[in-house]
Amino acid sequence: MSEQALRLGTRRSKLAMAQSGQVADAVSQVTGRPVELVEITTYGDISRENLAQIGGTGVFVTALREALVRGEVDFAVHSLKDLPTAQPEDLALAAVPVREDVRDVLVARDGLTFAELPDGARVGTGSPRRMAQLNAYARSHGMTIETVAIRGNVDTRIGYVRAGELDAVVLAAAGLNRIGRIDEVTDFLSVDNVLPAPGQGALAIECAADNADLVAALGELDDPFTRVAVTAERSLLAALEAGCSAPVGALADLLADGQIVKEMRLRGVVGTTDGSTLVQLSTTGPVPETHDQAMSLGRELAAEMLAKGAAGLMGERAL
Repeated sequence: MSEQALRLGTRRSKLAMAQSGQVADAVSQVTGRPVELVEITTYGDISRENLAQIGGTGVFVTALREALVRGEVDFAVHSLKDLPTAQPEDLALAAVPVREDVRDVLVARDGLTFAELPDGARVGTGSPRRMAQLNAYARSHGMTIETVAIRGNVDTRIGYVRAGELDAVVLAAAGLNRIGRIDEVTDFLSVDNVLPAPGQGALAIECAADNADLVAALGELDDPFTRVAVTAERSLLAALEAGCSAPVGALADLLADGQIVKEMRLRGVVGTTDGSTLVQLSTTGPVPETHDQAMSLGRELAAEMLAKGAAGLMGERAL
């Protein structure tokens, strides 16, 4: 490889720039080549429409992928939860690095935890998945909350709390960690109560499938455990999306005995946004050793969830 700089396509948001900068440093180290960031504006960045209305997950990804295919950038970094579940044939998912914190977090006024929120508290989130689970959790603990649909970057969302318009907002821990604002969190929501979005906390590094040298170089940043986990989660999502339109939460985690990883547990949830109905199931088995094994783990759990009533749950499109 020449010393020519590699061009990394990234969205312009503060979070995207932060995570792309971290990947750029890592790619520089494994390739010995400089990496320059190329900022690309996506439809999801400029549209003020509700994400569910403008097509959900793909809106942040399409422009980056088009730049890759046109050869304007050499590789791109996405938040994995934004990637549509079908992978285009001309692009390779070259690396899924070690995952960040998967949890959702609360940023509330006056340092409140979720359990301390007052009756009728207004909680902002743009995600039907979070709404469904937060409403269900509140209901099961005799609390009443009002979930409020919001959009915008981290500053905008936390700003609603600081301005007193909302009592709290729910965000992903990973994003706040990456931009250095995790100290503003007032409560970390346990995955036992709120399952994250499939792939939450993980990044996807994508490049042209026919660039074998770059695919191999980027592959050094891949974490095999993170990859099988997110593959199982996304397989569950794809199978559920085919059979129900309710929002999906999923998490595959590794169960270890001391230092030895023994098994993988996959948990899934779908529900109505008001939280009145949730279908929640889990399965545990050997850690998948191949892409196909991870895919079938997700499909099997999805089939069980659909049989348990997930197919009857209609909601907004999952974000």
